Amino acid sequence: MDLSLQLQFGGTFVKGPSSYWASPFSSTSLSLPPDSIISPPFLHHRKLNSLSSFRSRGIRLRRSGSSAMPCSSSETLTASRVDCGGGGGGGGSGVVSPGADNASVANFKLNESTFLASLMPKKEIRVDRFLEAHPEYDGRGVVIAIFDSGFDPSAAGLHVTSDGKPKVLDVIDCTGSGDIDTSTVVKANEDGLIRGASGAPLVVNSSWKNPTGEWRVGCKLVYQLFTDDLTSRVKKERRKIWDEKNQEEIAKAVKILYDFDQKHSKVDDAKLKKAREDLQSKVDFLKKQADKYEDKGPVIDAVVWHDGEVWRVALDTQSLEEDPDCGKLADFSPLTNYRTERKYGVFSRLDACSFVANVYDEGNVLSIVTDSSPHGTHVAGIATAHHPEEYLLNGVAPGAQIISCKIGDSRLGSMETGTGLTRALIAALEHNCDLVNMSYGEATLLPDYGRFVDLVTEAVNKRRLVFVSSAGNNGPALTTVGAPGGTTSSIIGIGAYVSPAMAAGAHSVVEPPSEGLEYTWSSRGPTSDGDLGVCISAPGGAVAPVPTWTLQRRMLMNGTSMSSPSACGAIALLLSAMKAEGIPVSPYSVRRALENTSTPVGDLPEDKLTAGQGLMQVDKAYEYLKQFKDSPCVFYQIKVNLSGKTTPTSRGIYLREATACRQSTEWTVQVDPKFHEGASNLKELVPFEECLELHSTDEGVVRVPDYLLLTHNGRSFNVVVDPTNLEDGVHYFEVYGIDCKAPQRGPLFRIPVTIIIPKTVANRPPVISFQDMSFVSGHIERRYMEVPLGATWAEATIRTSGFDTTRRFYIDTLQLCPLRRPIKWESAATFASPSSKSFAFPVVSGQTMELALAQFWSSGLGSREPTIVDFEIEFHGIGVDKEELILDGSEAPIKVEAEALLASEKLVPVAVLNKVRVPYQPVDAQLKTLPTGRDRLLSGKQILALTLTYKFKLEEAAEVKPYIPLLNNRIYDTKFESQFYMISDTNKRVHAMGDVYPDSSKLPKGEYKLQLYLRHENVQLLEKLKQLTLFIERNMGEVRLNLHSEPDGPVTGNGAFKSSVLMPGVKEAFYLGPPTKDKLPKNTPQGTVLVGEISYGKLSFDDKEGKNPKDNPVSYPISFVVPPNKPEEDKKAVSSTNSCKSVSERLEQEVRDTKIKFLGNLKQETEEERSEWKKLCACLKSEYPSYTPLLAKILEGLLSRSEGGDKISHHEQIIDAANEVVRSVDVDELARFLLDKSEPEDQEAENLKKKMEMTRDQLAEALYQKGLAMARIENLKGEKEEEGSSQKDKFEENFKELTKWVDVKSSKFGTLTVLREKRLSRLGTALKVLDELIQNENESANKKLYELKLGLLEELGWSHLVTYEKQWMQVRFPTSLPLF
Repeated sequence: MDLSLQLQFGGTFVKGPSSYWASPFSSTSLSLPPDSIISPPFLHHRKLNSLSSFRSRGIRLRRSGSSAMPCSSSETLTASRVDCGGGGGGGGSGVVSPGADNASVANFKLNESTFLASLMPKKEIRVDRFLEAHPEYDGRGVVIAIFDSGFDPSAAGLHVTSDGKPKVLDVIDCTGSGDIDTSTVVKANEDGLIRGASGAPLVVNSSWKNPTGEWRVGCKLVYQLFTDDLTSRVKKERRKIWDEKNQEEIAKAVKILYDFDQKHSKVDDAKLKKAREDLQSKVDFLKKQADKYEDKGPVIDAVVWHDGEVWRVALDTQSLEEDPDCGKLADFSPLTNYRTERKYGVFSRLDACSFVANVYDEGNVLSIVTDSSPHGTHVAGIATAHHPEEYLLNGVAPGAQIISCKIGDSRLGSMETGTGLTRALIAALEHNCDLVNMSYGEATLLPDYGRFVDLVTEAVNKRRLVFVSSAGNNGPALTTVGAPGGTTSSIIGIGAYVSPAMAAGAHSVVEPPSEGLEYTWSSRGPTSDGDLGVCISAPGGAVAPVPTWTLQRRMLMNGTSMSSPSACGAIALLLSAMKAEGIPVSPYSVRRALENTSTPVGDLPEDKLTAGQGLMQVDKAYEYLKQFKDSPCVFYQIKVNLSGKTTPTSRGIYLREATACRQSTEWTVQVDPKFHEGASNLKELVPFEECLELHSTDEGVVRVPDYLLLTHNGRSFNVVVDPTNLEDGVHYFEVYGIDCKAPQRGPLFRIPVTIIIPKTVANRPPVISFQDMSFVSGHIERRYMEVPLGATWAEATIRTSGFDTTRRFYIDTLQLCPLRRPIKWESAATFASPSSKSFAFPVVSGQTMELALAQFWSSGLGSREPTIVDFEIEFHGIGVDKEELILDGSEAPIKVEAEALLASEKLVPVAVLNKVRVPYQPVDAQLKTLPTGRDRLLSGKQILALTLTYKFKLEEAAEVKPYIPLLNNRIYDTKFESQFYMISDTNKRVHAMGDVYPDSSKLPKGEYKLQLYLRHENVQLLEKLKQLTLFIERNMGEVRLNLHSEPDGPVTGNGAFKSSVLMPGVKEAFYLGPPTKDKLPKNTPQGTVLVGEISYGKLSFDDKEGKNPKDNPVSYPISFVVPPNKPEEDKKAVSSTNSCKSVSERLEQEVRDTKIKFLGNLKQETEEERSEWKKLCACLKSEYPSYTPLLAKILEGLLSRSEGGDKISHHEQIIDAANEVVRSVDVDELARFLLDKSEPEDQEAENLKKKMEMTRDQLAEALYQKGLAMARIENLKGEKEEEGSSQKDKFEENFKELTKWVDVKSSKFGTLTVLREKRLSRLGTALKVLDELIQNENESANKKLYELKLGLLEELGWSHLVTYEKQWMQVRFPTSLPLF
């Protein structure tokens, strides 16, 4: 997700499930999506790391988009919490502002220049001083890859560098979300006309060079290229225009109806009644369209060709334009791959959305690149914007160039994907980038682990790529840094800092804080394996350029999504200087320079967990790099193990649990110097020898040897940690190594040692209180406690007092468990006046829990009153002997034993099954090598793709979600590269897309295909996945399970168990019964699992009984394995009818039926096959004359044949075949039988009834098909028979006969009624009947019905509805599935 909290400079931007580390602010608190706390870039869930008004990193912004909303630049900007992490505020108490420039400013005031400078903060990291001394080192000669949500090449300040070079070298969509299949080749006719992929005729420009004459065509719904915000704006404008046209047609229709009524005061005549009904139907239909209107967007046609030198691209965007002379293909200025000519296009004046084009795979794939949120452009602007007219608004490195690598998939609301990440890294290396900025991320299961992490580490080592990423927006709790920025050794993770100037200027607060501090929401270390997590900090908010489609030039966003490009731009300055002065560039030396020259934020050792080594200082880092330019470029890899154990291996020492802190422990530290690939054995590796003096920041707690002689092959030493004399709370220490020969180099490596001493909750009932805590803006209080054994949930109450203005608090709890993501509960509480609030949250028994209370950094600024807080936590627990209950499908119940270990608890079990999970195996598996260079790794290996196809059927509409246990819920902490799925119906319409975080989608009844797309370069790994099991999970009505106090209760119905009071240490038991057979969902195959939840306790402060387990504080999974279906009764060997027949008669009947079945299975694809079919028909008709089932099968065969060739002759054959069926039926006998409503008395009568009903159906089908054929012949001949003509009489006669047997307005036969009304020129009535048919469709959309509707609308001249339906035809009936 992107990690940003967005805020428009004059607007707020909110994003959905992605992972940015950024977000925008507004005067009211906004919640940011997991994408950023603004749109999803550092999508921690996939979040962007920016927060303009949100907590972004740590939140997953999925299937949602960013939205920009106007707000005033003078408004106070505040951030609300977001799961993703993102911008927040606040550091702990005692936070100080680094450097003299940011000293205490009680009377801080802005002037115009300092205000402008605060919008794009650079002074805080001393960029101003550096550029004043070295103006030519402003990023020149440095190329930065921006891994983000995409980029708008028309955005302000991002066109040229400070020295006049092109700012943007390439713009790439690495996700594939803008890919269009252009493999279809067409030729132009003599008029230069081609048929577009949408079916529209297109005129190509005669001046375009195309030596081969081959035009490749494709199309795409334009909303698939827009963000949700842009789509919403365009829809609003288009709806306004559509409403005007529809209202105009309604007015015309009403006038015609009024004139009719004036002319005919009485309408007793049947024809007049029908005529009036037709006019009324037109009015009603038009009115109804306004209610049903849903704009799926216009389709744009794309044309690709090779002009003899490069691939060219042109788009036809007429469907976006109101003026029919605008947007024509021939008027488009052709584009080629952006890196070749650096040109871009704009779809239309309405959307103002810029795009670029790239062609891949020899013209077979066209990539239309748009951004998936403003986040990426904003990030690029912070790093490199150049505004010659106002240098104070420049980005940090205005001389640097960039390439934009879009990793936020537009199909997923800007979530990053594995495909996007891998392709982005390939592109960065292909363009020889020096730096990467990535403001995306999410929580992780394992730190410093996963395929993308491996690829980045390889690039850093082999290509000396400096990789910078946001740490996340999930603070203020510790151990909230996200992947990859905060958890990966090869990546420089950046925290978010806010200075008084930023608060006063960019955030427009009434009174800025007196000192700089870390934003409250900025993620904190350490990582779960003890690494520091945050490397350094940088300004985490800025007013920077945003895409033109937002209709503004710049916007405020904040989050670690913003601090990361600020740091990245500053590093670009250093690289620019290093290149100019011949200093070897290495990510290892750059990182060391940054860490050893940063200014601490806060004066306590543990403040490093918040801000890393401190606020970076560019000028000092530059001096460091110059001074030690001849030092070895070495990364000191640290591996720490508890002495005597080889696993687990960590990167620091992290003691958190109470038992680990009650005694001294000894640790083995292995230090391995890592040189860049290609380092000379004789010149670099062999001579490498460093005499290191080892230090501990507190020898009373952490003891280390005095010296270590380190060589290329590495050395180990022991560390003894004695936490026994430490007080409750968090304690931070460091072990570091100093070069004895050059101590001024500072620490060459650091080993973080974090020790948390929790309080023990010994009293019973287990209650712990924290009284009279005093808070000011940005203040954080942390409390640690060992959750009592037996506790499963906690109930907390916060009471506030002593303040005047509104206060906003973040409340976090966090626990760590092995091989799990941090277990975090969070809430944001706003207090307008002194009051109290209560919460409940689950806990893990016996594990240390952190409680982090933070007053938001900008909350209470301007007030002199502190907030006094009392916080009380009471632990509760009901322990059970089985946490996961599995009912095996039998009638037997499961016994559950429960006990309360802490205090008496009310046992109120509630068990519900609410989902059906059906397993599926692939019906097809296709493995292929991907063809283009964008899928070739640094190692030279080509990536392969495995496409698995699953089929499933829904008997009724349902909300479904794919579930892949092996792959879901991991993007960074997985060795698999990527996954992506599409669910499509039989018309190839895609109803759902997703990746590692599947979403639920509402699907109508019908048959579906799910295609799962997996990528990796290891063919053996993909081969193992060819039979990958996938579950389709769908919601069902809640099935409440019965609870009993005796084992036979499920059968006898006796001994219902409702509730009980558990006494401490006394176990009680009850039985959980299986669902009754009548409650099981229908058509559930064997192997299906019904899943749900069970809860046992209830909240003490909530009097209502929870009817759903989710209403209660803790719930556990339950499942029921569906047993085999009841076997069908054996069919009677011989029916009573057959029993009266002789063996020879039965044999003859079986032979006849077999022959007819064989006839039905014959193919008729070639002329020879059709000839053989005709011969067999003639033979069987002579053998079984007037046998209705045979004649019906012949009619069926004709209907299955394509209409190619002489269509009139084909329909005449259908009429003849239908007439034969009709003549074979004794209609009088059939009518008499059907009028007899008596029930069959025996099997023979039952069989006769079935036979007669089948005959009726065959007769009706014949009459129906005959009527259709007659109407189509009339249409083909272009005739319209007059009333009373023989042809008209025949059609009406046939229709009248059909009405005797069936409801002609039913879904099966209604089409003929529509055609009849159309023949009678009653188009309004025809539309009414047709609309009812379409509404009553249960299966996938019937294309013929919609084509018929389109024809009626064209005949009526309702052009706005014709356009609308044509656009919907592209949605309902696409020509092919989209590319992955």
